[in-house]
Amino acid sequence: MSANDLIADMLTRIRNANMANFEKVDVILTRMNRSLADILKEEGYIRDYQVIQDDVQGVLRLYLKYDEDGRPVINGLKRESRCGLRRYVKHDEIPVIRNGLGTSILSTSKGVVSGEQAAKLHVGGEYICSVW
Repeated sequence: MSANDLIADMLTRIRNANMANFEKVDVILTRMNRSLADILKEEGYIRDYQVIQDDVQGVLRLYLKYDEDGRPVINGLKRESRCGLRRYVKHDEIPVIRNGLGTSILSTSKGVVSGEQAAKLHVGGEYICSVW
């Protein structure tokens, strides 16, 4: 499978797996996708992830998280900066998602971090996506 925007592909696969109540979902392994998985795990949106090496690209297996009623923890994912229109924010303009109930994810000079971490580090960057 060939995809132009691997981040959007990852977010779409997570969104579709959540709607189908899958336990896990496989995405293409890239450094950016792995960094996004790290943040999703830190923020409590996924249970865990596993890196599976194969002969081609590698697979990142995400284990999705559901509450006690069986509803997905991730209610929404939105790709903010895309290939055709990059979106950058300054450290004092980092958006607050759902009054603090969501997370913005940025690619900064300090690496891929959540919006809260970027504000603490006083760095801005490319506004990759938001999760709530």
